Amino acid sequence: MEKKSTLRELIESIGFAFLIVMLLKAFVFFPTKVEGASMEPTLHTGDKLIVSKLVTYTHDLHHGDIVVIKTDDYYVKRIIGLPGDLIEIKNDQLYINGQPQNEPYLKENKEQADKLMMQLTGNFGPISLSNDDVFVMGDNRLVSRDSRNGLGTIRKSEILGKVKGVYYPVKGIRIPK
Repeated sequence: MEKKSTLRELIESIGFAFLIVMLLKAFVFFPTKVEGASMEPTLHTGDKLIVSKLVTYTHDLHHGDIVVIKTDDYYVKRIIGLPGDLIEIKNDQLYINGQPQNEPYLKENKEQADKLMMQLTGNFGPISLSNDDVFVMGDNRLVSRDSRNGLGTIRKSEILGKVKGVYYPVKGIRIPK
């Protein structure tokens, strides 16, 4: 049996590691960066995210999931409505299938809207979602372009993945709620 050189073993190991990372990136996860203020205070401009692509295979979506979507551009938004849901917003209260929803991630933005004597979300709907559509909104609804105002409903096929964590800036490493 011929002994491999140390250099050749190192090159093979690095090549194998690179291949594994590329396969994982192609099929399991990808990094992305937040651009804009539509998800503040949950996510901030410049936050770097790790996004799981597994949802594209499983379609395991839930109310409140933060997802990356691709329509005319790339967006990071929160899933508000799932296929078959009836969505309505009245007096800053979200209703899904007639039931009022608790959205604790809106607390800071609602306080800011109250100070400005404005509604955070505005009235919308009712709108019924088809079996292939989801309804998305940003947490900073005063400035968010989302399903209410420009994006429309999002097909499940336009969802690239679920946000699993923030890895940069280092002092801000976290799993967004």
